[in-house]
Amino acid sequence: MCAHCQTPEQSRQLESSSLVQATQPEWMKNAVLYEVNIRQYTPEGTFSAFQKHLPRLKELGVDILWLMPIHPIGKEKRKGTLGSVYAVQDYYAIHTDMGTKEEFRALIQAIHEAGMYVLMDWAASATAWDHVLTKSHPDWYLHDDEGNFITPEHNSQSDVIALDYNVAALREYMKNAMTYWVTEYDLDGYVLHVNDKVLPSFWEDVRKTLESVRPVILLADAPGHSVPTGFDIVSGWELEKAMQAVSRGEVSAAVIRVFIQSQLDSTSNRGIRMLYTSNHEKNAEEGSVFERFGKAAEAYAVLTYTMQGIPMIYSGQEVGLNHSLSLTEKDEISWGDHPFNALYSRLNKLKKDNPALWNGAWGGRMELLTTSNPDQIIAIYRVKDGNRVLAVFNCSPEEVRFTVDAQEYQGDFKSFKSRSTATLTGKEAMTLPAWGYEVYTAR
Repeated sequence: MCAHCQTPEQSRQLESSSLVQATQPEWMKNAVLYEVNIRQYTPEGTFSAFQKHLPRLKELGVDILWLMPIHPIGKEKRKGTLGSVYAVQDYYAIHTDMGTKEEFRALIQAIHEAGMYVLMDWAASATAWDHVLTKSHPDWYLHDDEGNFITPEHNSQSDVIALDYNVAALREYMKNAMTYWVTEYDLDGYVLHVNDKVLPSFWEDVRKTLESVRPVILLADAPGHSVPTGFDIVSGWELEKAMQAVSRGEVSAAVIRVFIQSQLDSTSNRGIRMLYTSNHEKNAEEGSVFERFGKAAEAYAVLTYTMQGIPMIYSGQEVGLNHSLSLTEKDEISWGDHPFNALYSRLNKLKKDNPALWNGAWGGRMELLTTSNPDQIIAIYRVKDGNRVLAVFNCSPEEVRFTVDAQEYQGDFKSFKSRSTATLTGKEAMTLPAWGYEVYTAR
């Protein structure tokens, strides 16, 4: 066994360690996340150019901006012309193509002045092959039996090498680096890339240290089943996977129902689930929402807002981004008007105005309703302080006539789609077109 390889006992530590309680500040209660790909957002690909979009994003109803990594990118074994932003060369530096530290500071200040918050993507588990630490502290990395750096087992990318979190000095270095950006630039927290491959006890230490500076959010961007307790937000990647399978006709809507039920059955402090139809990885590697979901793209977007979780929008989705944005070459978003802009604007307003749709414990608990067509129809009901939401989705490529058993949920509701009033009697007979949906609200 090599000196810096992970032992079975260390693997068990990854699964069993318990984290401190997540803080979840109140401003999260009805917040909407938005992932920002700085490089591809504008032709310039800079902080200053992106800053001009803040008024538009504020008007859209976005609250928390997730900035993809902003650090210099490694040159050794680089992917493509520009390299992946996740192949970090220096945790304390800013990529000069994106701007200066002064321009980054100005962007953070402008975000806060607009009443929004900002999280920075942090790739802690691995670095570029030519990261500054490979020269100063090569012993902080995992090595094979011949003493060579190794790429992470969980990561097929050959442009990064794995760090060894059994080394106390590395943990201290990384904690200090993360504290630096919160202290110097007033970040509101981090999105933790592949966080499940770092010792959970490290994240516990990071939270304690960062919150001695200011309250922060920690978002675990790794598969939910492998994430320990104590994070504010946890990726709901399973939902996107289930929606894809349903769209392709591989499985029925029952798979989505299984995901919803798993959230209802969960009693652990595993954070609010981040629900999305796209992110940088899904878009780049598997295509746009229209390629992955086809005609179901709109209904699935609405589903992420009506379920119990915090919704996330990826750069350009609001203008109908219809192609993959490269992670290693220069690419661009075509900004213009699109029906999804009005859709997301209305969804964001609906979420903020109706407490039943708020995030986590602030919102109403989900209830799965019984329908006559469980393999095609998903029906969700949520209620909070007299605010009620009934959402129904046809997860099939054909029109469906069905009934929903909602005996306790009678009265006058407002249709999200038609904006007209609908009177529900408790045993509703409905018809939805292929991949159709409806959301009824009452206050």
